[in-house]
Amino acid sequence: MPSPFPGMNPYLEHPDFWSEVHHRLITAIAIAIAPSLRPKYRVAIEKRTYMSEIEDSVLVGIPDVAVYSKRIQSTNQPGATVALAAQTEAISVTVPLPEEVRESYLAIKEGGTGTVITVVELISPKNKRSKEGRKAYEIKRQQVLGSPTHLVEIDLLRSGQPMRILEKIQSDYRILISRGEIRPRAYMYAFSLRDAIPSFTLPLRPGDVEPLVELQNILNEVYDQAYFDMAIDYNLDPVPKLKPEDASWASELLRSQQFRNPVEM
Repeated sequence: MPSPFPGMNPYLEHPDFWSEVHHRLITAIAIAIAPSLRPKYRVAIEKRTYMSEIEDSVLVGIPDVAVYSKRIQSTNQPGATVALAAQTEAISVTVPLPEEVRESYLAIKEGGTGTVITVVELISPKNKRSKEGRKAYEIKRQQVLGSPTHLVEIDLLRSGQPMRILEKIQSDYRILISRGEIRPRAYMYAFSLRDAIPSFTLPLRPGDVEPLVELQNILNEVYDQAYFDMAIDYNLDPVPKLKPEDASWASELLRSQQFRNPVEM
């Protein structure tokens, strides 16, 4: 069953789904554009690896425990009860553990030389929230921006701090196209939950035919192939939550397509 949303499906941003969405979408983009890049270019799926604390990942099963004290009574003297100082007992706590994080991205390479012409990044939650994740990504980003390599940066996540540009632009989602030959200028598609995801041309070497990346169609295919409709309960609110006006719009949209139960009168 197709996704009920005209653009990005906010339910796919849930932490339970995003890792799979990221893996499937980055692979689907590579498959979609590869035939039109032959014979001059090939698409490589590369990986970036770094260590991150578990602060915004899954905590290793330690429940929250309240600090408490026990009062001890003295029995040295018959009939006398003397309250001593409260003795604090040890409690169970959680320490942050490092975890290895691997993030995939696309590198468009010249077939003969292996020179990277374009990098395509799909932003992950750790890039926008985690200290280590953002630092690792920004180092890579600055390396690309300081080179002739083109950068395509796709952000389909509403939460977290967006990647830095000098202008203040408010939007739910964004796609940045940074061509090496015109930096520091770049082009940005800023769009909302209610908009279709824009298509964009993939920057290559001057004079080469640049393929159109129809990201909306690719994401729709990923949704269908993964059978996300079987995993998502549209009667629940998405995580992260929508803005109140978008929540009302989404609720109406889902009910009109019978993805959500009607309001009981």
